[in-house]
Amino acid sequence: MKPDIEIEKSVNIQNINNIAEKAGIKSEEIIPCGDYKAKISLDIIKRIKGNKDGKLILVTTINPTPEGEGKTTITIGLAQALTKIGKKTMLGIREPSLGPIMGLKGGATGGGYSQVAPMVDINLHFTGDMHAITSANNLLSSLLDNHIHHGDKFHIDQRYIVFPRVLDISDRALRNVVVGLGGPYDGVPHGDSFSITPASEIMAILCLSENLMDLKERLSKIIVAYTYDNNPITSNDLKAVGAMTVLLKEAIKPNLVQTLEGTPAFVHGGPFANIAHGTSSLISTKIGLNLSDYFITEAGFGSELGAEKFFNIVCRTGNLKPDAVVMVVSIRALKHHGGGNDLDSVKKGLKNLEKHIENITQFGVPLIVGINHFNNDKNKEIDIVEKFCESKDIPVALVDVWQQGGEGGIELAGKLINLIHNKKSKFHYLYDLNQPVKEKIEIIAKKMYGANRVIYTISAEKDIKLCSNQCLNELPICIAKTQYSLSDDSNLLSRPKNFKITVNNIKFSAGAGFLVPMTGKITTMPGLPAKPATEQINIDNTGRIYGLG
Repeated sequence: MKPDIEIEKSVNIQNINNIAEKAGIKSEEIIPCGDYKAKISLDIIKRIKGNKDGKLILVTTINPTPEGEGKTTITIGLAQALTKIGKKTMLGIREPSLGPIMGLKGGATGGGYSQVAPMVDINLHFTGDMHAITSANNLLSSLLDNHIHHGDKFHIDQRYIVFPRVLDISDRALRNVVVGLGGPYDGVPHGDSFSITPASEIMAILCLSENLMDLKERLSKIIVAYTYDNNPITSNDLKAVGAMTVLLKEAIKPNLVQTLEGTPAFVHGGPFANIAHGTSSLISTKIGLNLSDYFITEAGFGSELGAEKFFNIVCRTGNLKPDAVVMVVSIRALKHHGGGNDLDSVKKGLKNLEKHIENITQFGVPLIVGINHFNNDKNKEIDIVEKFCESKDIPVALVDVWQQGGEGGIELAGKLINLIHNKKSKFHYLYDLNQPVKEKIEIIAKKMYGANRVIYTISAEKDIKLCSNQCLNELPICIAKTQYSLSDDSNLLSRPKNFKITVNNIKFSAGAGFLVPMTGKITTMPGLPAKPATEQINIDNTGRIYGLG
C-alpha cells in the first residue's frame, strides 16, 4: 500500500467550512486557518450547552510495543465507520508533538485510509498551539530568573526551583542544565531543567480548562519555586498570569479538521500519558458531545495510564460519564508480551490483555475489544484472541481501517452500538479525593498495575509531607510511569507478579489540579533513538515532503 502521505494526497479533502456545517458549527463560530483547518470560537459553548450529550466512547489499548498498536488509527477509523452507517459522529484526538515525530513513532494523525487531514500541517506546527504553550511556559521561567536577577525580594531558594523550561523536541542533553553563566549581567547561575512541551503543566492546564477565565485562574496557581522558609512562589506572585493568558488566548480554542472520509475531527492539546494525563482538551470533548450522537476520543498508551487518568482526572474535572471503551489489541503486541513469534506466544501475551480488560471493568464501563489487523496476522492467531474474549463474555471485532477506511470498522461500529444500547455504563471513580495521598497512589499501583507494594524514597516522603502542608493532598493522582509495562520497569512484560512500584519524588501541578508521582526511570524529557525518524524525512525541489507519518 502507498505511504500515508501519498494516500492523503490521493483524497480530495473538503473545505473546512463544509466540515463545520456538517458538524453543526455556524460560519460565525469558525476562524479558518487556510482551506482545511480552523479554530472554533468559544462562543459556541453558550449556544449548544443545552443540547443533549452524545455517547462518549474512549479508545485505549494494552501495553504497546515501541511502534504503537494503532490506537489513533482505530479511533479515526471507528468514527468513519459510525458515519458510514448513518450516525452523527465526531472524534477528538491529541495534537502531535515534534518529539515523537522526529524520534521513533513518527506522525500521530492515524495511518492508511484512516487519517485526519491535512496530515503535514497537523504534524508540523499546525495552528501554533504547541508554540504558544512553549512560549507561555518559558515566559514564566524567564520572569522567575528576572526576579532573582533584580534582587529577589521573595528570597527564593535557587536549589528549589521546580518549574522547568520546555521544548517540543526530544533532547536528553537538556534534562539537567546550568543557566545564568557569563557574569553579573547574564543572570544568577543556578541549576535548571527542561521537559518536553507535552509534559508542561501549562499543557495540562489548557487541556483541563473549561473557558478562558478558568484557564487564567489555573495559571495563577502554578508553583514555580520555594523560599528558604519553604513557602511556595507562584506565577501570580511573579505577576505573570495576564501575559501568559494573552499568549494562550488562541491556543485554548479547539482545532477543527477532518478525516479522509470527511468526518469532523477536533485535534486539540497534546499531553503525553506516560508523563501527563494523556487526553485531548476537555473543551473540545464537551463541544463534540453537544454536537454529535457519538463522540470518539482516545487516551494515550495502555488502560493503566491514559484510560485511568481520563476516568479519574478528566471525567472528574469535566463531570463526564463514558458510555463505552474500545480496547485495541494487535497480534504483534501479544507476541511481544508472550516473548516469541508463534501461537504459544500469542496465548501467553493474552495475560496482558486480560489485565487491561480487568482495569476497565473496575470503572464499571462496558468494553469491546478491537483487533487491529496487520497484513501478516494469521487466522489462527486471530481465532485465539476471539475465543479468549468470548470466554470472558467480552464482545470482539476484527478491524482493518488502515487498508479499508471506515468500511473496515463496520463490524466494530455495529457491535459497539449494540453494546451501548444493551449494557448501561455504571461508571465510577477508582478512589475518593479525600483519601490520603499514599492511599490513592497505592490504589492505582495495586488495582491498575497489579503491584503488591509501593516504595517511597526519602525525597518522595518529604514531598508527601510538603503536599499536606500546602493543602494539596486532596488532588487526584497522575502517575508518571513507563508505558511499555504494567510495572515501572519497561523490561517486565506480559502480566508481571510480585513487583513493587518505586516513587522517586512527587511534582505538584497545582494549576492543572493533580499530583505527579515520578516512578522508575521515567523522565519528562525523552531522548532520541539511535536511528531517529528524521533520517527518513526530506523535501524535494518542488516542496514535496516525504518520509513523514
